[in-house]
Amino acid sequence: MKAGIVGLPNVGKSTLFNCLSNAKAQSANFPFCTIEPNLGVVNVPDSRLEKLEELVNPERVMPATVEIVDIAGLVRGASKGEGLGNQFLANIRETDAILHVLRCFDNDNIIHVDTTIDPIRDKETIDIELQLKDLETVQKRLERVKRTAKTGNKEAQVELEILLKVESTLLEGKSVRAISFSEKEQEFIKPLQFITAKPVLYVCNVDEGSAVSGNAYVEKVKEAVKDENAEVIVLAVGTEADITELEDYEERQMFLADIGLEEAGVARLIRSAYKLLNLQTYFTAGVKEVRAWTIPIGATAPQAAGVIHTDFEKGFIRAEVISYNDYVQFGTEAKVKEAGKMRVEGKEYVVVDGDVMHFRFNV
Repeated sequence: MKAGIVGLPNVGKSTLFNCLSNAKAQSANFPFCTIEPNLGVVNVPDSRLEKLEELVNPERVMPATVEIVDIAGLVRGASKGEGLGNQFLANIRETDAILHVLRCFDNDNIIHVDTTIDPIRDKETIDIELQLKDLETVQKRLERVKRTAKTGNKEAQVELEILLKVESTLLEGKSVRAISFSEKEQEFIKPLQFITAKPVLYVCNVDEGSAVSGNAYVEKVKEAVKDENAEVIVLAVGTEADITELEDYEERQMFLADIGLEEAGVARLIRSAYKLLNLQTYFTAGVKEVRAWTIPIGATAPQAAGVIHTDFEKGFIRAEVISYNDYVQFGTEAKVKEAGKMRVEGKEYVVVDGDVMHFRFNV
């Protein structure tokens, strides 16, 4: 699952990506590896993992991860191939969620492509380009579906109705995510990979003084996106970059305390991106390894087992489940069992975020 960082040139995208790529500086077990120049795998900060490590004292700890893609800066006309337009739009189509960076700070030394600072205009510039690309996609599909629908094909007639709804929404200057689709409708929509159907998190890049409570620009962004069902996060990206440069953990904590933050903003951002991708975590805990595993929200026990190994899913018999809070309360697996708090769950069980699990399987 990948989240793509998008925004106009010079809004702080690459600095943010470099911050995330340097996120190992946030804590000792926070590695990062670059798969290719613009793709990073970042660990998801999770205090529950640290607590389980403390209780179990394993040989190693493996956190959950999320992939972040740094996508080339978009310019007006990208949908028609301006700038790196086509490449940008192809890259963004491959992601599952969008982190949209908006410049919410004044600094005469950093030139803005449109000369003045206006995050709402910047947001609209990108929205329009993405909507135009989706309009092109839906209109191409409509040409084909209209022909089939005319022959009396019932399936095509259903699809035609859905596509016309998408087209009119885009023509109104709204994104596809503004439409509520039924499960049946989603079957027609998903294969088209609409860019504006992807969930979005707005990252307001502010100056250091606005890191805690934001500023007037941030308030404008919140007002502009209030009907979008999107989260807004405030981040002083330049300051975060300075923090990740510090080698010493105590120094970093002091720096954060000085500006009034309890933890680095990139940690909040990574957790928010994880949620945006509709992901959750379950744990396995043993002396060899304590590990956080990433699964989609709503995954069943066999699907969760399959993340470890496909054989686990194929031969699934049952799952032994301890809730995270029970594990912490009783301190060891043995004591949880004694208290009768370990549950045995079957194939229908839907995993809850934070479950500590063992799987029984037969291949």
